[in-house]
Amino acid sequence: MLPTLNDVLQLDAVRRGQPHVVAGGDRTGNRVRWVHVAEVTDIAHLLHGGELVLTTGIALPDEPDRLRAYITELAEVGVSGLMIELGRRYASVLPPALISAAEDHRLPVVVLAHEPAFVDITESVHARIVQDQFAELRASERLHEIFTQLSVEGASTDEVVRQVATLGGRPVVLENLAHQVLAADAAGADPSELLSAWETRSRAVRPGRRTGFDATSGWLVTMVGARGEDWGRLIIDLGAPPSARETVLIERAATTLALGRLLDRHAESVERQAHGTIIARILAHAYSDPQEAAARARALGVPLSGRRLLGVVLRHRGPGTPAPPIGELAALAETAAAACKDARLAALVGVLDEGGPHARVGVLASLPARADVETALGAVATRIREQSGETVMAAGSVVETIRDVRRSFLEAEQVADVAARGSGGRLFYRLPDLRLRGLLHLLRDDARVQTFVERELGPLLEYDAQRGSDLTRILELYLESGRNKAVAAQQAHLSRPAFYERLRRIERVLDADLDDVESCVSFHVALLALSSVRWERS
Repeated sequence: MLPTLNDVLQLDAVRRGQPHVVAGGDRTGNRVRWVHVAEVTDIAHLLHGGELVLTTGIALPDEPDRLRAYITELAEVGVSGLMIELGRRYASVLPPALISAAEDHRLPVVVLAHEPAFVDITESVHARIVQDQFAELRASERLHEIFTQLSVEGASTDEVVRQVATLGGRPVVLENLAHQVLAADAAGADPSELLSAWETRSRAVRPGRRTGFDATSGWLVTMVGARGEDWGRLIIDLGAPPSARETVLIERAATTLALGRLLDRHAESVERQAHGTIIARILAHAYSDPQEAAARARALGVPLSGRRLLGVVLRHRGPGTPAPPIGELAALAETAAAACKDARLAALVGVLDEGGPHARVGVLASLPARADVETALGAVATRIREQSGETVMAAGSVVETIRDVRRSFLEAEQVADVAARGSGGRLFYRLPDLRLRGLLHLLRDDARVQTFVERELGPLLEYDAQRGSDLTRILELYLESGRNKAVAAQQAHLSRPAFYERLRRIERVLDADLDDVESCVSFHVALLALSSVRWERS
C-alpha cells in the first residue's frame, strides 16, 4: 500500500521543514508513488503520475498565465502533490495565480517554511514506500501459505470462512446464487444482525465485476466457482474501500473454497473407492472415451458395454437430514454391494460427494438385455431394508450407453430427495412419482435454476425489496388461480380495479405481457423454484 500525502507530511524529515498545505487540502489522501526533485517548469512530460514534486521554485516564471500552465500540466499528468520550499524564490507566500490554479485543479500544494534537506525527504519517503510494499508482499505470501495449508488439509467451508473473518477482522458470508447463506462468521459481531433480511440486502449489491467493492453497503464481493461454473459469492463486510491485502484475502479464500468443493475426499475401502471413482468420473464426463470407463469397470468385474444401465441412489430418510458420518455411508455402501451380489446384480457401488453436505451412496447397476428392472430392484431393496430400515432407495431411468448414465443418476437423486421427505413404505422409488413442484425443490441448489429464477423474477423481487410491496405474491396468486383475475383478486383481498392496477405494474417491472401463455408458464416455474429455495431456508 503506497503512503498518502498525509503520511508523508508526518515524516520527521518533512516535519523539520514545517510544512503547511496552502491549496488542495481535500486531496491530501493522494497516494505517493515516488518523489521527484525538479527545478524546471517543463517537467510534466517526464512524469508518470503519483509523484510528489519537490522544488525551491527558483525557476518558476513570474507571469500568472505561465504559472497556471505549470500547475495545469502537473495536474493533468496526475502528480500527487507539489511541495515548495520558501526562502529562495518566494519569501513567505506563493503567488495567488499558482494557488488559485492549484485549487481549481484540486492539486495539493505544500510550502516548507524552513529549508529542509531534499535528499532527506526523498530518502525517507522512498524508504517508506519500499517498506510498505515489502510488508504487502510478506502479507500476501502469508495469505498464500495459510490458504494452501487449508486446501491441503481439506478444510471445511466453515473453517475457510472462519479463517477469512479472523484474518480480516470483519464479518464474512458465503452465499449461493439465490442469495441463500451457506456459511457465515460475524467476527465477534451479532450474527443475527449480520444476517437480518439477508436476501433483500444481498440482492441490492451487484458490483459488476468478478471482484468488486459496493460503496453503498460497504461490501467487498467476489464470485466463487471453478471450471467456468460459479456457484456462490464470498462477501466481507468492510464498511470502507478495501486495501490491496483485503482484495488478495477474499480472492485467495474464494479459490480455496472452489478447490475444496472439487477435491473433498475421505478414506473408504479400496474396492468401494475404486467403484465410487469410476461412477464419479462417469457423472462428471471426465473420461475422454466412454470405453475407458467400460474397461475400468470390466476390470472390477462389472461389464458396462452392451448392457442396460441404471443409476440408483441410497440416502437416509428425513427432510433436511444432514449427510451421515462417512463411517455410516461406507457401511451403507458395503451393505448395498453385498445386496447386489446376493441378488446376482452386477453393479458399481461407492460413496459419492464423500464428506460433502450431499454425500450419498451411488449404485450403477448393469442389467442383461432381458432382465426385469422391477424384479432386480426389488430383490436388492429387500436385502438393504433388512440391514438399514431408514434408508431410501431411488432409481432413475434405464439407459443404453455410458454417456447417458449421468441423466439416470440425476433422476435417481431427484426421486431420493423427494421420497426422503415422505413417510411412504415403498421398497424403492422411480421418477414417475414426482411432480413439477417436487422436481424444482430438488433442483433448488442448482446454479442454473437459481440463475433462471433471477433472470425471470429478479427485477420484481428487487422492486418489492426496495419498496416493501407485495407484487411477487400478487403474481403468484394470479398464476395459481389459472390467470382468473376475479378469483385472484378475491384471494388477495383486493378490489378488482386495485388488483388489475397491480398486474399492470408487474408487467411494467418485468417488461412482459401477462396475457402471453408462455411468459406466464415461465414465471410460474420460476415462482415454484423460488418457493423451494425459500422453504429450505425457513
